[in-house]
Amino acid sequence: MKNITIENLEEKLRQAMLTSDVAVLDELIADDLVWTMHTGKVVNKQFDLEMHSSGMFKFTSLNISDRQIHIYGDCVVVTLKVDAAGIYNSQAFSEIYRFTRVWVQRQNRWQIVAGHVSQVIPL
Repeated sequence: MKNITIENLEEKLRQAMLTSDVAVLDELIADDLVWTMHTGKVVNKQFDLEMHSSGMFKFTSLNISDRQIHIYGDCVVVTLKVDAAGIYNSQAFSEIYRFTRVWVQRQNRWQIVAGHVSQVIPL
């Protein structure tokens, strides 16, 4: 049952990322988020929401593959590969990334509390 719930939340997150729906992102991301960017910079929820609300960052496509869901009680770890395209700081990008997201259930609500993204470099 948790698999289905997390899969649904992951899709809701994907759609919110594509449309920069800050209200939905705010709902899905915990206030105490710790996120490590592909650059090594560690950011928080406010940074993520601001990037979307300001228009500085905009996804145009997010194609998911190789999603794996690992359940640990009230904690779920999701790993996935994403072929992403969009615009960052007025520059177009198209890259492949690996994401790890940690979802935790608090007060009957699942939210992302931590994560990491790495760029996939072809060999």
